[in-house]
Amino acid sequence: MKKLVVLVSGNGSNLQAIIDRCHNQNGMTIRAVMTNKADVYGLTRAKDAGIDAVVVPSKGITDRGQYDSQLMATIDEFAPDLIVLAGFMRILTPEFVRHYHGKMLNIHPSLLPKYPGLNTHQRAMDAGDNEHGTSVHFVTEELDGGPVILQARVPIFEDDTVDTVFSRVQEQEHRIYPLVVEWFCQGRLTMEDGKAKLDAETLGPLGYAAD
Repeated sequence: MKKLVVLVSGNGSNLQAIIDRCHNQNGMTIRAVMTNKADVYGLTRAKDAGIDAVVVPSKGITDRGQYDSQLMATIDEFAPDLIVLAGFMRILTPEFVRHYHGKMLNIHPSLLPKYPGLNTHQRAMDAGDNEHGTSVHFVTEELDGGPVILQARVPIFEDDTVDTVFSRVQEQEHRIYPLVVEWFCQGRLTMEDGKAKLDAETLGPLGYAAD
């Protein structure tokens, strides 16, 4: 049974999608859901699924290295095979990323390498893009810069708002993130020499099934 730890900072809708597809199914189990904030709905989702809900509070800790050391120690108590970032809104230190090298995934709401960082939907609209999307990638020391595994594309229409684009992207996130988690836990997905590999084939810069 492959063990997962999922990190969240908010509502946890991607967490729910992963619970629905991966928890105690197909050789996977979520050992813990962790957050840096005690009042987030993601914790309720974990408790409702019978998963350990753990708070490692970041409030008042200004030293990122100190916080990440505490978080690492807490994660390692569960001996996970995979760390899944599902809306964990903290920039991780290089030491943290190196500690989980090749076994930490993130999902980002843009078609990477476009629009790393925040406010991706507004930035895509401001640029006049007619297409947007989401990317699942391995986590490296470069912010939102790890090798892309899988992307999903959505259209942007003239009368769209940030909210409508957000909803369209999020629907695709809920489809592709659990799938990539499953690939990893099946042993099909690895990161080698800074590149993502699926079924031993090196993926291109836009991931699997890119145009």
